[in-house]
Amino acid sequence: MLYNPSHAKLGNNQLAWVRLESGGRVPQASPRGTYLQISESLRQKIRAGEIEEQLPSKAELRQAYGVGASTIDRALGVLKAEGLIESVRGAASYVAGTGDRRPLVEKMTDLLRREGVKQGDVFLTEAELCEKFDASRTAVRSAIAKMEGQGLLSASAPGKRREVQNLPDDNPS
Repeated sequence: MLYNPSHAKLGNNQLAWVRLESGGRVPQASPRGTYLQISESLRQKIRAGEIEEQLPSKAELRQAYGVGASTIDRALGVLKAEGLIESVRGAASYVAGTGDRRPLVEKMTDLLRREGVKQGDVFLTEAELCEKFDASRTAVRSAIAKMEGQGLLSASAPGKRREVQNLPDDNPS
């Protein structure tokens, strides 16, 4: 009797299990790699307009498909190789030709330009920035450190919020 892999999570090794008459199980290679099945599913969602710009995060994809990180990485790699998606380090993957691909530090600096912020104003928290830009905490912290290095933000002390020290030039370089 064959074990139905569609009712189970296939791991990164992409194995289905064959149940033997004796009751034991032996791994059998999946007829089509799990990562290829996931890339095909994402490709169809993009073509159907279910995914228009930003793809779900890798964590969301791992949970949705019930697989590990390397399987998702391989699936996204297939779509990147086809030119269907593009990745922004520390941010997200996007359908090719959509989304803002500028570095996070540039987006955050533009926030200072657009929002009418003044010197001495309190800046957004890391959590607020993560939500606003849909970026990882690591990426936000890196961008904040760059802004502190440029003299735009004050370094925060424990329990205190960062303040705007200087405003960026009107003409971004």
